[in-house]
Amino acid sequence: MSISDPSAVQTPLLDDTVDGCLDYKGRPVRRSSSGCWRSASFIIVVEIAERFAYYGISSNLITYLTGPLGESTATAAAQVNAWNGAASLLPLLGAFIADSFLGRYRTIILASLIYILGLGLLALSATLSSISSSGGQNADDIALSSSLQFQVILFFSSLYLVAFAQGGHKPCVQAFGADQFDTQDPEECKAKSSFFNWWYFGMCAGTLTTLSILNYIQDNLSWVLGFAIPGIVMAVGLVVFVLGTTTYRYSVKGDEESPIVTVGRVFILAVRNRKTSYSAIAAEEEARGILATESSKQFKFLNKALLAADGSKEQGEVCSIREVEEAKAVIRLAPIWVTSLIYAIAFSQSSTFFTKQGATMDRSTATGFEIPAASLQSFISLSIVLFIPIYDRIFVPLARALTGEPAGITLLQRIGSGMVISTISMVIAAVVEMRRLKIAEQYGLLDKPNVMVPMGVWWLVPQYALYGLADIFTMVGLQEFFYDQMPNELRSVGLALYLSIFGVGSFLSSFLISAIENLTSGDGRDSWFANNLNRAHLDYFYLMLAALSAVGLTLYVCCTKYYIYARWGRTF
Repeated sequence: MSISDPSAVQTPLLDDTVDGCLDYKGRPVRRSSSGCWRSASFIIVVEIAERFAYYGISSNLITYLTGPLGESTATAAAQVNAWNGAASLLPLLGAFIADSFLGRYRTIILASLIYILGLGLLALSATLSSISSSGGQNADDIALSSSLQFQVILFFSSLYLVAFAQGGHKPCVQAFGADQFDTQDPEECKAKSSFFNWWYFGMCAGTLTTLSILNYIQDNLSWVLGFAIPGIVMAVGLVVFVLGTTTYRYSVKGDEESPIVTVGRVFILAVRNRKTSYSAIAAEEEARGILATESSKQFKFLNKALLAADGSKEQGEVCSIREVEEAKAVIRLAPIWVTSLIYAIAFSQSSTFFTKQGATMDRSTATGFEIPAASLQSFISLSIVLFIPIYDRIFVPLARALTGEPAGITLLQRIGSGMVISTISMVIAAVVEMRRLKIAEQYGLLDKPNVMVPMGVWWLVPQYALYGLADIFTMVGLQEFFYDQMPNELRSVGLALYLSIFGVGSFLSSFLISAIENLTSGDGRDSWFANNLNRAHLDYFYLMLAALSAVGLTLYVCCTKYYIYARWGRTF
């Protein structure tokens, strides 16, 4: 929500107001009647709805592409990764719009409306598929071909409209939720760290519901209904979010220039002043009374933005020390961002090859019910739902008592722990796939891809469960890290940068799959990703990802040794 001219409003109770925040009418907001969990609960609900909708599409997308749309396994996997990549990179645009123009509240409303539109069009495209498939043998082939072409265009247009909406929704909702906790208050700061844990708990609860119910509807009842239900749930989530309007805390947005422009100017001035001597910079720092700190000594090149190229200090031609520190905070995130990419590549496999792998195995239960292949991803969400309360209520207090850290362990330690677990998960996935291929060979099923391999799908549970445990550490840790380490004005951008890790990771995964497909196929050979998975070698792919993960973890640990934490606005 747009807030301006806060100075014109009378302050009711100074000791009960929250600095830098106003209520929905532009008045100083009272701590006792706003924010914290009372507001965060509304925001968590809309996030649950959005995750239900998003995973209602993404979790079973490869099945729809290889089924009704008739794509090959490798092509479909590349399409899924490309879409996931776009959905994870577009938050950079959404965050820029929110932080520079609309504000987080308005961006969430607009993105939610576009989201609902995209989901409605997806359901419409599935309706066309149903009509085409029921045309019968006497239907006109040219008409069916034209209908299929229109369906494909409408489907992918709708799909990327959903990705565009998610780009505005995702970074703003989480940042807006975290904004409800005042980091200058020790108790609310602790609650904020807990908020990120329970936020992810809520996300996974929505995902678990999707994977348990929606995938069954899509596989066994109707794709039209399977795409329509997420739109309805998203509309309900938007209504709940609007109901909390009067309780939210809105960050003050003044008339100052975009924070992205401010940070960019620091880099531009530093480059322009590249010939300025460091002795001149030291003299300027001394004149301003700036004490030497670890932060000021790091990336000293940017300190040249404190002076103009001609030595003048006129307003607008130089940067303040805070602006320089904000630019340094952004650049410090780069090594962490880069070394997290391999984790994101491994993360991409759960919704593609893990699903296709499970589709070849025995998925029947004792009662005769057959578990949809895409629903196997629910074990990731289930492990998160089970372990987050343990992490938040048992692990954090015990670790806090030992380390003195408010969150038990540092954010970088948390992220690294998840990377270790992810590496172990990829090794287990490779071992399980080796066993599946061996059983397929023993039963003479190598050339019978449509015959079920007599191996229980429960063998896949460990790799899914470890993925969930890794997410608790790395995913939640990255969310809080990229929010906490960015200046307040850039926190939506910070969360967008976190999401872009998985966007770029998905694109890299897509590129890796295409490259391996080209290298391992041809001359009558079956590629690692052959449509007949009994002749493919996903085990080799998983082992390669495990090796890459180990390399990425090593580089990550090296980078963390030089990281300096930012403490924006904290007084404790």
